[in-house]
Amino acid sequence: MIKSVFIKYILVFFVIITASFTILAFVISSYVIQNSIETKKNIVEAAAKIAKQNVEADFRGSRYGSFGEYVKAEKIKMMWDFSTYSELTDNSLILISDLDGNILVCSSLPEGYLKKDKIPQSAVYEAVNRLGSERYQTLGGVFSGRHLVYPQLLGPAGTDEVFGILFFCSGSIWDDFFVNRIIKDTILSCLWILVASMAIVYFTTEKTISPVREMRKAAKSFELGQFDVRIPIKGRSDEIGELASAFNKMAGSLAFHEETQRMFLANVSHDLRTPMTSIIGFVDAILNGTIPSASHGQYLKIVLAEAKRLERLVASLFELTKIQAQAGDRKFNDVSFDICEEAKRAVIFLAQDIDEKNLEFEFTSDEDNMYVTADPDAIRQILDNLIGNAVKFAPEKGVVKINIANHEKEKKVCISIYNTGTGIPAEDIPFVFDRFYKSDRSRGIDKSGAGLGLFIVRTIIEAYKEKIKVNSEYGKYCEFVFTLQKSSEAGRQK
Repeated sequence: MIKSVFIKYILVFFVIITASFTILAFVISSYVIQNSIETKKNIVEAAAKIAKQNVEADFRGSRYGSFGEYVKAEKIKMMWDFSTYSELTDNSLILISDLDGNILVCSSLPEGYLKKDKIPQSAVYEAVNRLGSERYQTLGGVFSGRHLVYPQLLGPAGTDEVFGILFFCSGSIWDDFFVNRIIKDTILSCLWILVASMAIVYFTTEKTISPVREMRKAAKSFELGQFDVRIPIKGRSDEIGELASAFNKMAGSLAFHEETQRMFLANVSHDLRTPMTSIIGFVDAILNGTIPSASHGQYLKIVLAEAKRLERLVASLFELTKIQAQAGDRKFNDVSFDICEEAKRAVIFLAQDIDEKNLEFEFTSDEDNMYVTADPDAIRQILDNLIGNAVKFAPEKGVVKINIANHEKEKKVCISIYNTGTGIPAEDIPFVFDRFYKSDRSRGIDKSGAGLGLFIVRTIIEAYKEKIKVNSEYGKYCEFVFTLQKSSEAGRQK
């Protein structure tokens, strides 16, 4: 069984091209043969009539009383004339017989060519009575092989009298030289075109299949965990080029995810180890008396804070595990609720952090109350994450803005959350919603996150078939914008 796609393509094209040229050669040969047959019949028929007229004219102008005497006396001259007709009609031969079938004279023939010296009465009868004797035949066994025979009755002009029969015979039904030359040239042309076509098919197929081979090799490298392999596109803009480009992007994404997962494990290990080390150290110091009892309360608060930090990390990991187990198909309790009110509650929850950083905070909306249909808890999770990130990454005395706007044409509500600050580098924006992503790779600002929040946000947004995007200019600002379906009926959640 052939497994190579390249060989399969070559074989398929070879069969198709060969079959096409075979059919073409057959059609051309058939046409040439048929045309040659018709031409040969016309030539032989015309030559037969001319030979008949010349024989009758010579007989009328002779001094002989009977046709038999004329033939006997002028036999040499007649054979000479017949040889001329024979050369003009591709070596045809001429026989003249009487009404009894006796062959009186014939053109010059090799010895033994005629198998009989008398034409059978059946053939004579057909010729005299014009019973379709103009056909490919052996003339009643006179010839060993079939000949194209055109009989012509010899007799005085204007009368029904017949004193002999002229048989104009051709050994071939078509012009052998012409037909053979045409067929030979056609076959040679088809063979040359076949060779040229197969060469073109070979190089075209090789060019098409080559990237597929590279993809196969790359896929095997990916299987071994090597994601640095790329497919050379070489200026291709066709579907194969697009596939190779998509394959390279996939490889880049896989490499990024591999690196991100490694970073995630390092981050999670750090996030787990640091608070656990603090908790164990402080508890151990309290128990062994290193920390005086008067300071126990202060250090227990630190232990509590570190324990809550662990709780947040575990909760994020649990949320990620739940989303992965459900393949992103969370069950939502959709109701109509006021998104403005929900956003204000999220802001109030972060009021202390806002005050501590002396942030300039702006909240604007097209209307005081704007209703959407969704799960309030899921949307609150989005708001807490995005607004929390805006507050976290805004600099001291920075700006945080929340804007809620109507999109009447699309029947959507658009929520924008903006903050000044470092923003997100342009090269990181395509990956900002991926699992384990953390733009602050130095961990100088975000010390509590595990890079799961934005992935969860995107999962919820996509579950509602809505859109979320990020606009950022590195060193200046960052803005997240997402949409929700506007509620058909205004009403508060229950």
